[in-house]
This record gives sequence, C-alpha cells and structure tokens, in this order.
Amino acid sequence: MYYLLRDLLFHFPPEEVHYFSMSMLHKACSIPPIKNIISKNFSFDHPTLEKELFGLHFKNPVGLGAGFDKNAVYLNELEALGFGFVEIGTVTPKAQPGNEQPRVFRLPKDKALINRMGFNNEGAIAVRERLEKWNSSPSSAAHHPMIIGGNIGKNKITPNEDAWKDYKICFSELFDVADYFVVNVSSPNTPGLRELQEKESLRKILSHLQNINQSKPKPKPLLLKIAPDLTKEQLDDIVALSFEIKLDGLVATNTTLSRENLATQNVELINQQGGLSGKPLTVRSTEVVEYLSQQTKSQIPIMASGGIFTGEDAKEKLNAGASLVQVWTGFIYEGPMIVKNICKSLVH
Repeated sequence: MYYLLRDLLFHFPPEEVHYFSMSMLHKACSIPPIKNIISKNFSFDHPTLEKELFGLHFKNPVGLGAGFDKNAVYLNELEALGFGFVEIGTVTPKAQPGNEQPRVFRLPKDKALINRMGFNNEGAIAVRERLEKWNSSPSSAAHHPMIIGGNIGKNKITPNEDAWKDYKICFSELFDVADYFVVNVSSPNTPGLRELQEKESLRKILSHLQNINQSKPKPKPLLLKIAPDLTKEQLDDIVALSFEIKLDGLVATNTTLSRENLATQNVELINQQGGLSGKPLTVRSTEVVEYLSQQTKSQIPIMASGGIFTGEDAKEKLNAGASLVQVWTGFIYEGPMIVKNICKSLVH
C-alpha cells in the first residue's frame, strides 16, 4: 500500500511531500486514541532490542538521522512510529533559510536522494524552546522515552576560523534539553564546512566543547559525524583525535559527493550539487564503520548511517561494529513500517 502511495507522491516536489506527509501524521497523532493505534501498528518492542550506551537507555537501536526533523517539530509523530532515538538539526546559532529551492532530488532507480539543503533551521533558541516543551510533555515520562540527539553546526556566514564559537553557542543553548550531541563538520552543503574535518580545526572545535562539557555536573555524550569520502589517513586522524578529546562516539557517515556506479542515466540530475544518500552509500558507509571499529578496537561506539533500508542492512552495519543505526533516505523509500520491520528482523 505504501509503495503505491509513494509512487504517487513522487510526482510532487520532495520538500512539499515531506511537509504534507508529516502534517497529515501530525493531525492524526494529535488525537490520543489515533496515536495509540498508530503506535501499536508501527512500533515493535522487545527486551533484546534495548541497549545501554553513553549512559543512555535506548528502547531499540534504530534512530532517525539528522536533517529530517531539523527543528524538533515532529517528535510526537516519530515516537509513534517506533524510533528508538531521533537526531534533530542540524541546528545553527541563528536561523537561516538554507539554499535556494529546488534543493532535494530523487533518484528512484538508485533508491537515493541528492540534497543541498544548507542547514535550513529556525536557530538554537527556537529549537531549545520546542525541546523544553517536549521534555515537559506527558509522553516524556513514558517508561522508555525516545532519546533525542542534538546535531549542531555553524551558520553559513560564519568564517571557519570562528566556527568553534557557533558550535559552542549551540552546545550551550541545547545542553539541558538534548540527550547527546553530534558535531556536524561533514555536510557538503555549507561552503568550506568539510575543511573543518582537518585535524587542527577539528581539535579546536571539539576541545572547546569538551571543556564546557566536562565542567558540567553531568556531561552529555559528545559525538562527531564524519564524511564517507575521507581517506584512510584522514580516518586515522579522526581516530587519534577521538581518543585525545575523549569523544563518546562517532557517526559514520554523512552524505557523499561521489556519483559512481549509479543506475540513473539523467546527467543533469546526477550532476546536481549536493550530497548523495541512500542505497549507493551502503557499501562505503559499512567500510568506514568497519575500519573505524578496527582502528578504535571497538573502544569508541559508532552510530552507522548510510544506505540502511532493511533488517539485513542494519545487521550488516551492526556486524561491522556499529552499536546503533540511523535511517533517513530508507525512511522515504520504505515508509513508516521501516523501524518495525528492522526491529523484527533483528530479533528473529
């Protein structure tokens, strides 16, 4: 049924479909009995799925990656769909509109997306206020509340030498309302951002954040999200820095700039600027997860992201060394049953 609906919706612009679909789900979930029905049909709970990581209790290992709910608007709805955790953002200090539309493109033959959103979000204060409401809502007192991660970045107009200040602002603003943090220096859609993955730039950002973090009575888990396009030497630098700064985890990986081995033949489409996500990223993201796991001797937990559509995809990432998995493009192509299907597969 979903695939028929999806094929119909794919005739309309991606962003319009996103807001239309989530608006419909929002209306449904605003009625408690209907939300309960949705939750019963789209969630799957089992004791073996539960996981303790970073001092947090995850009801299952399947999360939603950053970029889907940038402003923490749809947490109630995503909870009903069974996600173990949701990463909001990327959040920047000041609100910004992102890049001009169109900025999201579907590649159905490849089960992929290209996006160049550009960190469009309402800013750290607006997101903090929304998370404060979520944390004080009745649903947050549930037996196993959904974990909320805060993915943070810099504003487009902020020069790289001052980037650390933007990350500091976001971290401080959201500290009391997010369960863990992910430093995003790997999006290809903010000019110059990936340059911050270089060791010295990254050390400056992460050390400032960790200094603030460790000064708190109860520090929050601090993770780094990396690109799939890094060389082994660059990954080795990331590993060394992770131990030096005492990061709590790594998120592997963000979208790729590669356009290799695509079934899509439309040259104009595949040459659109932006990061590619979905099935074409499956193999590379698994390679990065496996390499990081080996180099860290499994001492630094890894969240796997990239090309996860099915339970088999999730198992592959977990077997490669990941502790948790995140879906995004798979959610678009597989629909609202994706979490339940993956969780059932992991149990059986």
